[in-house]
Amino acid sequence: MIDAVARGLASVPLPLRAGDYGSRTPVFEVRTEYNPERRTAVQIVPALIGVILNMTMVIFTAAAIVRERERGNLELLIATPIRSWELMAGKLIPYVLIGLVQTTLILTVGARIFDVPINGSLLDLYLAAALFIAATLTLGLVISTFARTQFQAFQLSFLTLLPSILLSGFMFPFDGMPPLARMIAQALPLTHFVEIIRGILLRGARLRRCRCRQ
Repeated sequence: MIDAVARGLASVPLPLRAGDYGSRTPVFEVRTEYNPERRTAVQIVPALIGVILNMTMVIFTAAAIVRERERGNLELLIATPIRSWELMAGKLIPYVLIGLVQTTLILTVGARIFDVPINGSLLDLYLAAALFIAATLTLGLVISTFARTQFQAFQLSFLTLLPSILLSGFMFPFDGMPPLARMIAQALPLTHFVEIIRGILLRGARLRRCRCRQ
């Protein structure tokens, strides 16, 4: 969006001293540094990793915990000698692995089919994905504490998914949204992951200083 506005300003007729707007010589040149062809896939595919992870991880975790509670298995597991963190680790680690596999598949399809560049470190990328997966799994656990049935878990999961898609910068430019919407978006994990993943893939930014919002 910022690129389009800048190009529009560059084509605005420039006034002469007498107020004549006949001159169309621009005073600056607009160059798109990280996506010179302005291809939509380059912006959408990296953010799509976060959207898919956000959707699957939250729904899987919330529904799985609620299902165990409905069947009465959760109380039986709590009564066993295993510790609470061991129980949660056993429930969540498989979903972490599934999320990393999803990340790999989307990256491969994006690079092979849509020619999305991978300019940054894969180690930084997978570390960011792992942290995001942990955040979404935590959100799923929070939802499972409020939901009493699997249907409620699905409803609450989608209730958090829609604001994430609309406010994270995936569909609309983040800087073009109203201040209140940006404040709400800062509380969503997907907002920060979209910023990080685009910076790593498109700019080759390092994770410790990734600032890439455009």
